[in-house]
Amino acid sequence: MKTHNPDNVPSPVSAYSHGIEIPPGARWLTVSGQVGIDLDGSLPPDAASQSTIIWRNIERILKSAGMGISDIVRMTAYLVDEEDLAAYGAARTQALGEHRPASTLVYVKGLVRPEMKVEVEVQAAHVD
Repeated sequence: MKTHNPDNVPSPVSAYSHGIEIPPGARWLTVSGQVGIDLDGSLPPDAASQSTIIWRNIERILKSAGMGISDIVRMTAYLVDEEDLAAYGAARTQALGEHRPASTLVYVKGLVRPEMKVEVEVQAAHVD
């Protein structure tokens, strides 16, 4: 994948790229919004723990498709509370490392269950 952060637009304000170019013939995977429910069905009460679970689950879904974190080309994160941004950001940074997909973060009034604080969806592409 090739990133596009041209000099004639403002630099990204966070850890993302303005554009990602997908080469012809790449396999695509769209991952539904993931919430912080652990494998045992539990949902921790805090955004930090929920975010860690979300990224672990995304990584497992990518792996099942023969992909990894570096194959993420686009992501959208939904946060209920602005105060959870740092906790979410820490988990995101831990998961992505230096990888910079195209990204959007939106604050929302709520998610499907009131105790859910974060939801993340991704698109990935891989060239075999």
